[in-house]
Amino acid sequence: MKLQEYQAKQLLAKFGVPIPRGEVADTPEQVAEAAKTLGGRVVIKAQVLAGGRGKAGAVKVKDTPEGAAEYAASILGKKLYFEQAKEELLIERVYVEEALAIAKEYYIGITTDRASQRNVFIVSSQGGMDIEEVAH
Repeated sequence: MKLQEYQAKQLLAKFGVPIPRGEVADTPEQVAEAAKTLGGRVVIKAQVLAGGRGKAGAVKVKDTPEGAAEYAASILGKKLYFEQAKEELLIERVYVEEALAIAKEYYIGITTDRASQRNVFIVSSQGGMDIEEVAH
């Protein structure tokens, strides 16, 4: 099963896991409105089924609703190249999330090891960037 980030967070919230407040948007105007609702400083994240969104320029922190809308306008409806997916993917929606002060970051993932036909849990105190290299 593949879920976009906002879908996964909705599922986690349903089971009581605390998550940052966020809203899905598909226009710059919706992004600006979401940023206002969330307090101004937000993280805008392209919703595509690919890793490496930050490296592809598809995740940005913006301090104002106007800046958030401007950034959204620059990526919505555009294709960006995602190295992990080895393809260009169309950005049709973004997730606008309140920006939080991060004291410590962890990455937790579950993937399938095809060779052993088992699930593998990856937990790292080094965050999600370059997790494949961290795992090695």
